[in-house]
Amino acid sequence: MQDVLLKATIAGGIRIYILSASHLVDEACKKHGCLPLASAALGRTMMGALLLAATMKMNECITLKIKGDGILGSVVADASNAVVRGYVDNPYAELELVNGKLAVGQAIGSGQISVTRFNDYTEPFTGVCDLKSGEIAEDITEYLYVSEQTPSSVALGVLVQPDGVVSHAGGFFVQALPEAEEENLDKIAFNISQLPPITTLLEAGYSLQEIVGQIAGELAVNYYEQTQLQFACQCSKEKISERLATLNKDDLQELLADAQTEVSCHFCNSKYYFTSQEIAELIREK
Repeated sequence: MQDVLLKATIAGGIRIYILSASHLVDEACKKHGCLPLASAALGRTMMGALLLAATMKMNECITLKIKGDGILGSVVADASNAVVRGYVDNPYAELELVNGKLAVGQAIGSGQISVTRFNDYTEPFTGVCDLKSGEIAEDITEYLYVSEQTPSSVALGVLVQPDGVVSHAGGFFVQALPEAEEENLDKIAFNISQLPPITTLLEAGYSLQEIVGQIAGELAVNYYEQTQLQFACQCSKEKISERLATLNKDDLQELLADAQTEVSCHFCNSKYYFTSQEIAELIREK
């Protein structure tokens, strides 16, 4: 299955965004050298960011940050309507399985979730909420209810094979619109409660439309948009050079001791190299 996000409405008053992102999550985790635990956390966070970004208008983007006191540290993702990038502080973290599952909640620990929204017209806005469980989907659901007064249901899943390959990754976001009827909301809530994990459905070969059908049950569904997704970063040597230029002269002077300075992008782990002559030029410009 391709990496896509599908938008639909159920019974005219409930919207659902659902995505499959196995390839981009696997690509991101490989770039960061993630072990399975970090892959699960990073994949969930990137997909959560994509689902939140899908609710925004064009040219708007969000940064989703999960900051806990567990061994993973912070997990961060930037997303626009169809593009995502992200990183985890400790991609090599490991914990024992809990009931056969990766202990993402334990690895995240206690802390906060923050969502920053960016657009071309206003100052960035950040909402913050305490983490509920560290499982990320539950934390996003709690954030939407507490910080944005929006009752929603979020599910996220990443299936990592023993060799570290992300074979399936997907998620969905269900939200009641103002005109939604209580009876229909109860039906959707019950259907979701009976649903297997989304990675189980994807592994069994279910399409996104079929999974939406499972959630909607007898209620009518209107599909109206499908978007290709990708993992991509906006970093470049020029942008990294601009960041280096913000260092003070003493810090730049220390870099002159090396014939070559290596700088890595947090979000995609791309490496950029600067000669001592290029560092000297930055010092002269200051």
